[in-house]
Amino acid sequence: MGSRNKSLMRSLGEFVGHITRAVRSDPSREKHTVRSESVEQQQETSEGVVTLRRTTIEEVEIRRDDTAR
Repeated sequence: MGSRNKSLMRSLGEFVGHITRAVRSDPSREKHTVRSESVEQQQETSEGVVTLRRTTIEEVEIRRDDTAR
C-alpha cells in the first residue's frame, strides 16, 4: 500500500485539498484531544504475518458564540 509512489498530479490534488479545507474551516472552534489510544496485534496466518491495528481518538470541540460574550 505505501510502496507505490504517488504521481505529481495526485500530490498536487492532495495539496490543493488541504489548502481548501483550511480555508473553509472555522478557526473559532477549539478542539482538544482528550485521549488517543492505539492497540496493535500481530497474528501468524498461513499467508504470513498479519498486523491488526485499532486507533481511537476522543476529542472535545468547543464552539463559542459571539452573542454569548
